[in-house]
Amino acid sequence: MRLTIVGCSGSFPGPDSPASSYLLEAEEDGRTWRVVVDLGSGALGSLQRFADPSTLDAVLISHLHPDHFIDLCGLYVSRRYHPRGAALTPLPVYGPAGTDRRVLAAYGPDAEADLPSVYDVREFTDGGVVRIGPFTVTTRTVNHPVPAFGMRIEHDGAVVAYSGDTDSCANLVELARGADLFLSEASFIEGRDEARGVHLTGRRAGEAATEAGVRRVVLTHIPVWTDADTVVREARSAYVGPVEAARVGESYLLERVAVRQGSGVQ
Repeated sequence: MRLTIVGCSGSFPGPDSPASSYLLEAEEDGRTWRVVVDLGSGALGSLQRFADPSTLDAVLISHLHPDHFIDLCGLYVSRRYHPRGAALTPLPVYGPAGTDRRVLAAYGPDAEADLPSVYDVREFTDGGVVRIGPFTVTTRTVNHPVPAFGMRIEHDGAVVAYSGDTDSCANLVELARGADLFLSEASFIEGRDEARGVHLTGRRAGEAATEAGVRRVVLTHIPVWTDADTVVREARSAYVGPVEAARVGESYLLERVAVRQGSGVQ
């Protein structure tokens, strides 16, 4: 399974990155399966550097803030009006309840008749399991002001855990348990951002990683006014494994390991 960072800027696009979006790819049955996790502001343009949008097998939306879903509007245009659009089957789009209505509200009422032929919108549930080709996706609700989901994505024994937007919570640790890579937001800084129930700091992301026993942490959703090195240092104060900030174009190949450190799972 390969993870590619498509966008990692927090809350809105920055000068070097679109908002949140991540591409997962895996080879099986003689072809490449492609799933995009979140498609925030500006992400569709960046995605085209790494994959043809017409080859996607699903889009997974963690929650319905614009920096995580708004480029579904552009992808709708791409699939609806592309010269090969008539040959494309409806793309599965998973997200919180009301995802179809939110996309329609953002795009405009003229899409109402065509949206079901472009997107097959399905709802995430707390504790639900979705299978998309070779990927198994487990979702849990997380701690954010709107309905939001974290995800655990598995393929051939390898695990990516994605926090979505959240503050500390038990479900986040559960999703990340023993993950090969923990893709965690770190929007806040200790001592500067006091609001709770919204976002993680680097330290709180590190604490979750330690409790979950993950093998690697990649911090994402870092706003333009936040220094990435600062949140990385905070995470390292609470987690002793590898930590880095996400960067557009960075790619991580995740493969089965014989024994997961500290888990005893083979």
